[in-house]
Amino acid sequence: MLKSSYQNELIEAGCDEAGRGCLAGPVFAAAVILPENFTHPLLNDSKKLSAKQRYKLREEIEQFAVAWAVESSDNEFIDKHNILKSSVFTMHKAVQKLEVKPQFLIIDGNYFIAMPDMRHKCIVKGDSLYYSIAAASILAKTYRDDFMDNLHHQHPVYNWIKNKGYPTSDHRTAIKQYGITDYHRKSFNLGLDTQGKLDLF
Repeated sequence: MLKSSYQNELIEAGCDEAGRGCLAGPVFAAAVILPENFTHPLLNDSKKLSAKQRYKLREEIEQFAVAWAVESSDNEFIDKHNILKSSVFTMHKAVQKLEVKPQFLIIDGNYFIAMPDMRHKCIVKGDSLYYSIAAASILAKTYRDDFMDNLHHQHPVYNWIKNKGYPTSDHRTAIKQYGITDYHRKSFNLGLDTQGKLDLF
């Protein structure tokens, strides 16, 4: 059973991201404020759920949350600012998009940059400890998956409908065979040499 909140005095939002370790596509982040004392028998870290469970839970989260928001930052932004800063920036955008302003943020992971007038707490593996972070992880994951599924139809050779842009063997093999797209993160290790050419050996 996950916990409904980290503290009970301030309006609290859970935040998480999806896509930090991918070779292609944006990073997505979500922020969720759940009702006080919220519980759910299935809600958990998105990585512990099937795709079918995630999408069913997304419907419930969007229906019952006090407020929720999803944002993204594209691969060009990631290449310019690095993935850690991009992930935090995207969480900031999601928080700022919430229709109810939170006063306290709980963040999955161990790094965050403070936002004005908001206290925060970083929690390693927070998406398996707190409902609001788990809910944010599901929203970020499913909205990013939808984005990559749509991109798959433009670039089917990379099999993004299956790997979602992560560095799987089929994705890396396709990069070596076909090169990269405008959606690949050039600052990541894509199997390219220092001149930007494919290093096949």
